[in-house]
Amino acid sequence: MTPPPETPLASAPQTSLVAATFASRCPCCGKGPLFSGWVGFAERCRTCGLDFTQFNVGDGPAAFLILIVGAVVVAAALILQLSANPPFWVHVLLWVPLTTAAVIYCLRLSKAALLILEYRNQAREGRLAGGRGADA
Repeated sequence: MTPPPETPLASAPQTSLVAATFASRCPCCGKGPLFSGWVGFAERCRTCGLDFTQFNVGDGPAAFLILIVGAVVVAAALILQLSANPPFWVHVLLWVPLTTAAVIYCLRLSKAALLILEYRNQAREGRLAGGRGADA
């Protein structure tokens, strides 16, 4: 069985990027889920058949999120330490799960946003601005 043809960009649901990111739905039809696991993309949309493997989100979001979330958590841990001086185990019980949850949730959002932007801007590897191919 062949997958249905991709819907043209003009007929794609035109929701805001923020709403589309939080919904984590297919950028083509707006119905099928983007993810098959916590942060892993599905191979294709269950509804329209859009191939998600053609998009290259990469590991960029992970590096930035670890730095950003890490800075926020370290600042919060320092504030807690200087204001309440709790024992070390309180920091471990508080910050390890909080950091893990924040990175996973934010990684899911950032990967969804990048995939949606790639779809909307028709970004593909090996293409230059103006529609010329990489070998042109």
